[in-house]
Amino acid sequence: MAAQTTFDIFVADGFVLTELAGVVDVLRLSNRISGKPLFDWHYRSARGGPVSTICDAVIQTTPLEPRPDADYLFVLGNAYPDCPDLSLGPALAAYTSRQACVVLLAEAASRYIAEAGKDCDKHTTHWENRAVLVEKHGLFDTKTALVVDAGSIITAAGMETTFDLTLTLASRSVSSATMMTVADVLLHERIRHYNTLQPFAGRSVLATGDSALDQVIALMQANIEFPLPINEIAAQTNLSKRSLERKFNRNLGATPNGYYRALRLNKANNLLLNTDMKINEIGLACGFPSGFTTIYRDTFGMTPNAARKKGRLK
Repeated sequence: MAAQTTFDIFVADGFVLTELAGVVDVLRLSNRISGKPLFDWHYRSARGGPVSTICDAVIQTTPLEPRPDADYLFVLGNAYPDCPDLSLGPALAAYTSRQACVVLLAEAASRYIAEAGKDCDKHTTHWENRAVLVEKHGLFDTKTALVVDAGSIITAAGMETTFDLTLTLASRSVSSATMMTVADVLLHERIRHYNTLQPFAGRSVLATGDSALDQVIALMQANIEFPLPINEIAAQTNLSKRSLERKFNRNLGATPNGYYRALRLNKANNLLLNTDMKINEIGLACGFPSGFTTIYRDTFGMTPNAARKKGRLK
């Protein structure tokens, strides 16, 4: 019998349950469909014991081994990008030195990129975390693909991308027919290529079915810190202001100004909850040179300081 391929799955408090399923369900179904125990996996954490998701599901873990013998280490993202347990430099080296492949998802990838402070153009992370890397660390060159394979280190956006990634990695040990069957059981219609671009992270937005409106939204997303006047956006896309307003109302149920402000506020909320940037710095970074606290409170029902405190208590 061929040797099992072993996965160590590292989690920290607040880990993302979707990402855990994206690894374990693919491996479990591969074993079931092939009729062989081809894959084995172990849950790991910094200290061992129970570790909970942000939605309070709990799994039992054991500590990382000083001399690991797994073929893969998956480090899942969590709700806290600055979580100290995601700082795994020496542990990652213990795996890569033994020819294991390390896979870093979302916040785990961001932590690795931020701590390395270089070669960020060789890695990716979730588009929300990419915004944090830009504003907090000045790292502008992170890739916008779903997955980047840099050899011994793979970085990925996490979330549902985890299914695509695990299906691809598992296919190294299982026939392609088996993996397609696994994807079918998961109702995962298409295994996306690593180079697929994330939404809101580099590809043209094609969500509205209106190419001119898509172009407008792309312009808005590219100009968050220094918002463009709506008249200028309309001119750049060869639309009249009135035509632009009709398109937004018909397709999105919003005004152009309202939609643009919501984009900027959503980015501000992400920075507020995931960085230690000052409130006024967040306002400036998201195109609110004045009045940010009032605008935020009117939108979210609490001040930025209160929202930050509540988010960190979860």
